Amino acid sequence: MYQVIADERDFIVINKSAEVHFHSQDGSAGVVAQAEADLGIKLYAVHRLDTLTSGLIILAKSSVAAAEFTRMFSAHLVQKYYLALAKGKPKKKQGWVIGDMAKSRRSMHKLLRSTDNPAITQFFSHSIGEGERLYLLKPHSGKTHQLRVALASIGVPILGDTLYGGESADRGYLHAYSLHFSYQGQEYDFTALPTSGQLFQDTAVNQQLSVWQQPHQLTWPTLKKASTS
Repeated sequence: MYQVIADERDFIVINKSAEVHFHSQDGSAGVVAQAEADLGIKLYAVHRLDTLTSGLIILAKSSVAAAEFTRMFSAHLVQKYYLALAKGKPKKKQGWVIGDMAKSRRSMHKLLRSTDNPAITQFFSHSIGEGERLYLLKPHSGKTHQLRVALASIGVPILGDTLYGGESADRGYLHAYSLHFSYQGQEYDFTALPTSGQLFQDTAVNQQLSVWQQPHQLTWPTLKKASTS
């Protein structure tokens, strides 16, 4: 269900497997409950991942640490970076997807033209083969299904994300790749490659990931500049 990436004094970082529930349901333990049982300690969720999404999750070890991480996430002080694979030609190959989000049918969400309280996603992409692209996504907000909706809105739903129109695949190709933040005066940077999904193991993908090894050090244009382009 997961791998422990780091075990710090106040928190742990795990790499959740794809198709693993975050919360317990239907009598089966979710990844948080399973980690608590395995490690024998109480853990506090401070952000979450969808079931289909693999990758990095911070779990706090105390309510005090949880409150601090919750504050940091609310203030966008934790930088998150995701990988996704999609087929087709996007409306744009890099830039921004910005818009309010609203609930739609079948547990889906949709992107609106309004921007009163928008979901904001920044991304780069790179061709990895005929009709396939690898996306590096940086959410600047934390809306439900934000990244899945963002890519679907530019015409390239994530592979395996059939809810949003993606082609069937051996997994949903969305992975929480990297976390960068400062906690109590210390800087932390965690990165985990996806461990499942045949297409994530492709040579062209790994070549591009060698370029994107440290996403927080890439040149990410500011929103002000992007909005005038």
